[in-house]
Amino acid sequence: MIETASGALYTGVTTNVARRFAEHCHGKRGARALRGKGPLALVHQQAAGSQGEALRLEADIKRLSPAAKRAWLAGQGGAGESR
Repeated sequence: MIETASGALYTGVTTNVARRFAEHCHGKRGARALRGKGPLALVHQQAAGSQGEALRLEADIKRLSPAAKRAWLAGQGGAGESR
């Protein structure tokens, strides 16, 4: 999960967090939703057992309101990696 300079949260799935975050920050391959919204901060990453599990978790998080996403993050221990 990435936080923009304005405090918006972006959720996505990848097999390589460091590479994908660098693409969002510096490259043309980053998500359109994040372009021009920097600086960006990686606030949460979580390993999933399978791609299907990762996609379900992503969909569940994206359905949450911004306030609910913040509450979910707080329940995960805040920023950083949770497994």
